[in-house]
Amino acid sequence: MNKETLFKKWVAFTASVHQVTHELRQHAKSDSITSVQYHILEYLMVSQPVTPSEISDCQHIPMPNTSRELKKLTEKNLIERVNDPEDRRKQYIRLSKEGESMMNKTFATIESRFEKRLQHASKEEIEEIEQALELLQKKLFY
Repeated sequence: MNKETLFKKWVAFTASVHQVTHELRQHAKSDSITSVQYHILEYLMVSQPVTPSEISDCQHIPMPNTSRELKKLTEKNLIERVNDPEDRRKQYIRLSKEGESMMNKTFATIESRFEKRLQHASKEEIEEIEQALELLQKKLFY
């Protein structure tokens, strides 16, 4: 397979990933938060603690908007700010207990939908999927 064909398969694959991710997440988040806030909380769930600038960069949100959303999430008691003990100017953001609880419930819903998609996969196929995900993570998502 040449690189152009591989690239076209990559584009199709990533489009499918976005579609399936949307379907799995649909109506899973709490109505008390916006989609932008959900994406921040989801990022924190897998990457905490992070700085506001890391959130801004990863979520492609301008820093003023990130600050505003973090303030709203703080007011909703879903995140906490922690000062860096070595550099008092630096703050880290992490989920609060309430935020973790909300995201655990959301992830449980998404996980149930994910498992339903795999209900007809054999043990061997699930192992192949796991290996494929590990290879993608190692070679493309590093």
